[in-house]
Amino acid sequence: MKKIGFGLVGTGTWGKVHAEVYSTDHRSSLVAVCDVDESRAAAFAARYGAKRLYTDYREMMRNPEIDAVAVATPDFAHCGPIVAAAGAHKHVIVEKPLATTLEDLDCIAEAVRTSGITLMVDFHCRWCPPLAVSRASIECGELGEVVSAYLRLNDTIYVPTKMLSWAAESSILWFLGSHSVDTLRYLFHAEVARVYAVSRSGVLRGKGVDVADIYQSILEFDTGAIASVENHWIVPDSNPSLNDFKVNILGSKGMINIDLTHNQLIERYYESASDRPDVLDGPLIRGRHVGFVYESVRHFVECLAEGKPVEATLDDGIRVSKVILAILESASKREPVTVNYGG
Repeated sequence: MKKIGFGLVGTGTWGKVHAEVYSTDHRSSLVAVCDVDESRAAAFAARYGAKRLYTDYREMMRNPEIDAVAVATPDFAHCGPIVAAAGAHKHVIVEKPLATTLEDLDCIAEAVRTSGITLMVDFHCRWCPPLAVSRASIECGELGEVVSAYLRLNDTIYVPTKMLSWAAESSILWFLGSHSVDTLRYLFHAEVARVYAVSRSGVLRGKGVDVADIYQSILEFDTGAIASVENHWIVPDSNPSLNDFKVNILGSKGMINIDLTHNQLIERYYESASDRPDVLDGPLIRGRHVGFVYESVRHFVECLAEGKPVEATLDDGIRVSKVILAILESASKREPVTVNYGG
């Protein structure tokens, strides 16, 4: 079987996840990496065994050994690489969100549909075991009719102040809110019809990062279910995990509570510190990361290798981004906004 040749655009945190999968899966190979920082690209290529490195993704797309491209650039910088890959008839997996403007969404949709390539948005929460179990409970009717949900997905303040140099060019809504929206769509088998949101700023701006601290959003689904969503970037760095992720789902016949942050399966106590190590995202077992963050990328490789449809499609990406844009509009206007999926 011919291995699927991958090109990777972006060598940051999520680029490492992609590179590890493509360089170790028996169905794929990491042909090339691209980053605007040539020295970083060179070190990254050497670490993961990529044959070529580039600083211009347009040049990389001309490489005939590349069959598919992973786009792991910052939130706002997805459109260019996707359109270039589609123009070169290379399949694409892109980190969430698909895009952050209507103009970029339109450009991506036209390019992908015209070329006929396969595109997947990496909404990796769909591979999270507790969420998958919850979805199955909803599907088989154990909870009855879904009435409401509460979802909280936040990051420590380290993320916007130190981890992401581009935080002010995005927001917690794009960075984690996109996961929040897609997770609820995935659980409910429903689409968001209307949103109402409020935001607050001050903490991050006081630290030199010009972006909102928090968004509180109410989502009304076309099934009648409602959800309250909290997304913020100001969890204290003393929090045992980078993320703060909680979900509650209420149905007419039952309820599910999920704690994806402090599940307490493992607690470690040292002389001067304690922690709760990750057992879901990407634990390392016998030299291989096996968590749901990696399984979503492996799913894309499997789909290309076996001709299967991908789990999170172009349409999923468009719909999630349009919900986030509606939330931003609602928070600005301080009034409910109907999500416009047309156009």
